[in-house]
Amino acid sequence: MAHLQHPARLGSLFAVSLVIGSALSSAALAQQTMYVAGYGGSFERLMRNDIIPPFEKANNVKVEYVAGQSTATLAKLQAQRGKQEIDIAIVDDGPMYQAVQFGFCAPIEKAPVLDDVYPIAKLDEKAIAFGIGVTSPVYNAKIFKEKGWPVPTSWGDLGNSAYKGQLALLGAASTTGLHGLIMVARAEGGGEAKIDPGFVAFRDKIRPNILTFAPSAPKLEELLQSGEIALTVISRSRAVALKKEGLPLEVAEPKEGAGALMVTMCPVVDSDVAPQSQKFIQHMLSPAMQKIFAGAGYGPVNRKTELTADEAAGLAVGDEAVAKLAKIDWPTVNQNRAAWTQRWNREIER
Repeated sequence: MAHLQHPARLGSLFAVSLVIGSALSSAALAQQTMYVAGYGGSFERLMRNDIIPPFEKANNVKVEYVAGQSTATLAKLQAQRGKQEIDIAIVDDGPMYQAVQFGFCAPIEKAPVLDDVYPIAKLDEKAIAFGIGVTSPVYNAKIFKEKGWPVPTSWGDLGNSAYKGQLALLGAASTTGLHGLIMVARAEGGGEAKIDPGFVAFRDKIRPNILTFAPSAPKLEELLQSGEIALTVISRSRAVALKKEGLPLEVAEPKEGAGALMVTMCPVVDSDVAPQSQKFIQHMLSPAMQKIFAGAGYGPVNRKTELTADEAAGLAVGDEAVAKLAKIDWPTVNQNRAAWTQRWNREIER
């Protein structure tokens, strides 16, 4: 004769099956994987160690990080058009305008955290910056004092004949070098839409002061450290880092402003984890994550990020400092960049 199950026993079996079912559904959810493409090197380590783990834990999602330069990420988006594998793209502001233009980015959903983000960081309804770098003229205060040279107060002052043989720069093919060209053009009455004054100033006034065009930013730093040059254009955060190492560097404050180099992100179209992508954007903009990025030299875009004076050194922090930055007109630059690079190689860096 079959034994009838006791009602309490049935209830406990039902409860166990619910727990098992719940565990299985959690396991199914845990299978969700999100692909984030961004920079390599120290930035990749920062993402893997400090930014991604709390997001994975809070959202029950696995994040795969795909490292590469901005141009490589843009090329991947192009190659995967119609069948995108990347869910979040992280690139410099220039390439990001191209990503939006080419239709690779999806709209960013409204969220309370967006109300705390500086307007300069909002590139488009589909792309946003999560950190601000600053490009400035940087000089060796010890050498300047010994020589009695005036500190630059304008980008045009890179052409002051007092600095003959004391200047090294990156070429216009780099973002830093391009910033220099644009800001000199602005100082001379031009700008992105009227670049000629920049080229003329570089050719006639600045070129005689240049000891060398460096192949990379680390090479510029070497020249500063060895005392071979007294003036250059680099990111302000790197200048502060070198100053902490004992170099007598100071950052000039040109009246035209310092160039804003923004690190940006967008949710990619046709993502199969679109809700998680939107949460990741919000996570990156949160004050806690912004503080971590600030520690790596990226100025916070969220005005509620709290930093000590030491943490804020070299960064554009607060409404007043951010308002002074020169925002680059990337749509105009992107249309002309290839021609400008050719002209630069032909007329300036020859």
